[in-house]
Amino acid sequence: MTTTVGAPERLEFKTELKQLLDLIVHSLYTKQEIFLRELISNAADAIDRVRYEALLKPDLLDGDSDWKIRLIPDEKAGTLTVSDNGIGMSRDAIVENLGTIARSGTREFLERLRKAEAKDRPEMIGQFGVGFYASYMVADRVTVLSRTAGAAKTDAVRWESDGQGEYTVEPAEREARGTDVTLHLRDDAKDFLQSWRLREIVKRYSDFIEHPVVTEVENEVEGKKTTEEQTLNSRQAIWLRPKAEIKEQEYKDFYRQVSKDFEDPQKTIHLAAEGTMEFRALLFLPARKPFDFYWREPKSGVQLYVRRVMIMPDCEELLPGYLRFVKGVVDSSDLPLNVSRELLQHNPILARIRTSLVTKVLKTLEEMKSGEPEAYLKFFHEFGTVLKEGISQDPGNRERLADLLLFETTKQEAGKPTTLAEVLGRLPAEAKEIPYLIGETRAQIEHSPVLEGYRARGEEVLLLTEPIDEFLIESLGEYKGKTLKAADRGESAGDKAAAEDAKKKAESEGYKGLLEHLASKLPDVKEVRLSARLKESAACLVADEGSMGAYMERLMRRMGRSGDAPPAKRTLELNPEHAAVQGLKRMFETNREDPRIETVAGLLHDQAVIAEGSKLKDPAP
Repeated sequence: MTTTVGAPERLEFKTELKQLLDLIVHSLYTKQEIFLRELISNAADAIDRVRYEALLKPDLLDGDSDWKIRLIPDEKAGTLTVSDNGIGMSRDAIVENLGTIARSGTREFLERLRKAEAKDRPEMIGQFGVGFYASYMVADRVTVLSRTAGAAKTDAVRWESDGQGEYTVEPAEREARGTDVTLHLRDDAKDFLQSWRLREIVKRYSDFIEHPVVTEVENEVEGKKTTEEQTLNSRQAIWLRPKAEIKEQEYKDFYRQVSKDFEDPQKTIHLAAEGTMEFRALLFLPARKPFDFYWREPKSGVQLYVRRVMIMPDCEELLPGYLRFVKGVVDSSDLPLNVSRELLQHNPILARIRTSLVTKVLKTLEEMKSGEPEAYLKFFHEFGTVLKEGISQDPGNRERLADLLLFETTKQEAGKPTTLAEVLGRLPAEAKEIPYLIGETRAQIEHSPVLEGYRARGEEVLLLTEPIDEFLIESLGEYKGKTLKAADRGESAGDKAAAEDAKKKAESEGYKGLLEHLASKLPDVKEVRLSARLKESAACLVADEGSMGAYMERLMRRMGRSGDAPPAKRTLELNPEHAAVQGLKRMFETNREDPRIETVAGLLHDQAVIAEGSKLKDPAP
């Protein structure tokens, strides 16, 4: 209850506040509910401050050390009060803190604490005078009643303003030390008087505040209505506790809380960095990707906290996009904030935290791959596709990421992928290339005629079946000095000598005229030549070195981007040892104008188109 003991004094806000208040209220914060986070954080600061002051002046507590932050909704009056039993403010402090932008008792207090021992410093958050004005997003009038610690009951002060340029300050009474911030809510903000709404906001932003955030809840038992005080926040910031004290079930429960996943995490990463940069992180690798993981807009799964207060629910600055499957929290006491807690300053500390987190996650994956191969295989099956994005996104960790990738190959059973390092170990010492082929499915790729030469020489070929693989190979380029070589583009190192022999064979055995004649009858091919790579099939299509392959063309068409890269003509290669090709040669030698030549050539071309996984322009016979 407030009793006015003197006339109210009417003052104007300082000029800079008058100019910036409208910006703060309407542009600084993106969600109305942020006001409650700010007020609760300010109340927690006030409690921490009086606890610290009482170390030297125990009388300041006046027997009250039952720390609480009370939320008091009053539907009849249309007000919401945030009350604390913290340090309180004097008349001069209220004028200074609430009448000038970017001024704060907390900030000045921290200046005094710099010389204090680290262990004695309370944890403070932000600037009271700034966060306080978020109140005007939901209120058309705000009243502050405060009594500073050690002051008499009649030495309280009452501050009130509608945020339009003036405020009043007058003497008042308050039974105990602390501060009440009463918001006279606008009609469109009355939902903040509902207990379920308050509980939701506290859970989202202030669940791990050290001090209890309480409100009175009405219950009805056997027709009798009673009210009881209910604590809305868990206060259990599990990431701040030593790992040795945390049970496995606690980790699992916390993972479900932050991820909304019903399954247990596959791996837990608990990191505490101390020294020049202090932060704590509790991260999780999920066991399974959400059903809409690749459909929804990519978002970070890591929440950023500053001293237990949630600042960003999905902080993209903490981990790169290719690690967006990681869930958890990061809590830093070193990160400075600008005037809005929703916008972090561009600060090198954040970059160092990010580097530490990426290093730790990659190390965890490396340990899984070497020590728990079956578990890593399951992980890669779920998240390998997004991990591949890192090859282009993170050049600094490209080699580490390449070592984490798994690939199907011609020498591995289906479902038992291998690493590039293992493929490299099976390559002959003189080999300069790691061949690969991209297609829709392993079965389709394995039956490609362009692999026949590699198979005959006993060479291992990577079998890639994901749309991202085309971009992956382009970004990676090579691995430990070995070039990644498309099997359906240009000539492989093993085929070059045989290709020269094929050219000589074409000239010496009378194929030259046939090949030129076929090229003139097949407008969709660049040229027709004898093949060095074919051992069983009659024909195949091959793109030039450096040009777009058939799979990439199909992918661009599905993306509606075929106009950006018109299909390039490919080379039709014929196997001179195949009966169909030999028959075609005899037919040409007998009668060059025989219409069957063009028909057979068309069939061989269509067969090659189907073999590479593409569709015929005209499938009708």
